[in-house]
Amino acid sequence: MQHINKILKLVVVFCLCQVSFAQVSNDIQKKESEFYKIITVPIPKDVILEVGGLSFTDDDKLGVSTRRGDVWLIDKPYSQNPTYKRFAHGLHEPLGLAYKNNGFYLSQRGELTRLEDKNNDGVADVYKTVYSWPLSGNYHEYSYGPKFMKNGDMLVTLNLGWIGHGASLVKWRGWMLKITPEGKMTPIATGLRSPAGYAINGDGDIFYTENQGDWVGSGRMTHLEVGDFAGNPEGLRWTGESESPIKNLKFEDIEAESGLTLYEYAKKVPALKAPAIWFPHTILGISTSDMIYDTSKGKFGPFEGQIFVGDQGHSKIMRVYMEKVNGVYQGAAFGFKEGFSSGILRMIWGSDNSMFVGMTSRGWSSTGKDDYGLQRLVWTGKTPFEIKTMNALADGFKLEFTKPVNKKMAEDVASYKLTTFTYLYHLTYGSPIIDQQNAMIHKAEVSEDGLSVKLTVHGMRLGFIHQLEIPNLKSSTGELLLHSTGYYTLNEVPGGVLKSSQMNEMKTSGKVVNQPKRVTKIPTAWAGKIDKKLLIGTVPGLKYDVSEVVVDRNSKIELTLNNNDDMLHNVVITKTGVDTPTKVGEMALNLGLDGPDLNYVPNSDLVLFHTGIVGPETSEKIYFQAPSEPGTYWIVCTFPGHSMTMRAKFIVK
Repeated sequence: MQHINKILKLVVVFCLCQVSFAQVSNDIQKKESEFYKIITVPIPKDVILEVGGLSFTDDDKLGVSTRRGDVWLIDKPYSQNPTYKRFAHGLHEPLGLAYKNNGFYLSQRGELTRLEDKNNDGVADVYKTVYSWPLSGNYHEYSYGPKFMKNGDMLVTLNLGWIGHGASLVKWRGWMLKITPEGKMTPIATGLRSPAGYAINGDGDIFYTENQGDWVGSGRMTHLEVGDFAGNPEGLRWTGESESPIKNLKFEDIEAESGLTLYEYAKKVPALKAPAIWFPHTILGISTSDMIYDTSKGKFGPFEGQIFVGDQGHSKIMRVYMEKVNGVYQGAAFGFKEGFSSGILRMIWGSDNSMFVGMTSRGWSSTGKDDYGLQRLVWTGKTPFEIKTMNALADGFKLEFTKPVNKKMAEDVASYKLTTFTYLYHLTYGSPIIDQQNAMIHKAEVSEDGLSVKLTVHGMRLGFIHQLEIPNLKSSTGELLLHSTGYYTLNEVPGGVLKSSQMNEMKTSGKVVNQPKRVTKIPTAWAGKIDKKLLIGTVPGLKYDVSEVVVDRNSKIELTLNNNDDMLHNVVITKTGVDTPTKVGEMALNLGLDGPDLNYVPNSDLVLFHTGIVGPETSEKIYFQAPSEPGTYWIVCTFPGHSMTMRAKFIVK
């Protein structure tokens, strides 16, 4: 019975969590719908529209390829009375579609095909093989595309097979290929696992999205250039082929369990390309799919030039702001729109600047419960309060908002929380979050117009995801951020040198410095007598767990700093005066390279007693006699940047 009761309790908790999650999701969807509205495109009952690809014709009809092997032409797709006509059938799971020169192109399992309607009756009568590639027969050998380059060449991507792990069972599986209209093929890059989404930006640069799996800790977006290796080594089995742009790198060269991150392993393997964007698994989706650039020139809201990325498993769309730093792409990912009816696989712009979203769920479960669907996302004309852009600085980030912020809230460093983390690069399927640390917002400077904030950060780390949370920030008119969390992937900083002070590692010179105001052993003269024992802990957000302590004058004190946080802290007791903690904090900040040796405690008459720097999950005791003069003294942490918020009153009565 005890076991049954435990199980019942777990079931109840699970159900409550599910209800809670659903409620939160519904609340988000309701708020998002004020700005972006989902409109369902009607589908006839006899049409199974498991969308694999979307492309518009020159006369604004929407072509849809399906996993069932059909291509449908939809006339008047913007209306609630569209008409469907089957243009082609009998194809092998086409998971892409493009239109050029009065014909459709699509990738079947084993070939790139052109479809033509020679007699203009609305039905394809020519199925022409442009280029074919081998198949092993494995069910997982999906093929995607094509996408047209500016010169008219096409890009296709080939999924790995699955035999308990991703496998390149036949030539070019796990590769991106370039194919001319005449059928000449050139391999571009490998290391791909499940490359369902890819796009070409205005500069001709290619990006693709990847799903969590073996060698892939979490969903990600990578900039691909000729000769790049994106991480999954299965495709390296074909680098010995004469056409391969990658030389001197084989499957056997990649360690299965190195213990390193992809960013760190790339230092050992020059061809390995670190992702430009990470999408934290289960947080920003679970199965990234298509990606499209906002080319609407402001007709789809305030995100012109940014990237929208679909997620099949979570039936939602994310938003990405990308920048190029020292020639390397990186940027931030944000939530954008939830609540689609099935799993998102394809997205395309309509001529009215609405976004068509094609969906499928069979075999690939999604939060949207329909087996398939076609919907449009329409901007209502209202601008949401959002973090519009997030740019890396050598010592922090610059945020731009869609509306002016409440300046008082925005300049309060307590409004922000920054956490850094990453993933392992290994053969194992996926990765837990590793090496998670809190960083600290040291300063927040708001622009005069209230549209941007410059954050000075301690604890930035190259190669890490930086999760920035601003849950309570409001606009100048009182709106909360629609999406209050961003995830910045930091590969580079302007100037090439990271100038952010580090948090959990304090390197000293090894010099022994006498600090008489730090007494860590009970004085002999006390004869073992202690009048009061004080215990001060720490809590996240740069705070002590007490706001004040009260002692009698001249009492003998044992004070213990118990650091439960994952940052470095100290306790410094100062003289009276409202400005004293600020002055002492500034003096500590100016210690420069001598700071670690001095525990970031300045040699000043304003300092009465202090601990050393105490690391995470450790503690230190100090002993001192309380001042003889009653009054309000101060307790302050003088580790750089902490003193403005981490303080408490030390009251002597």
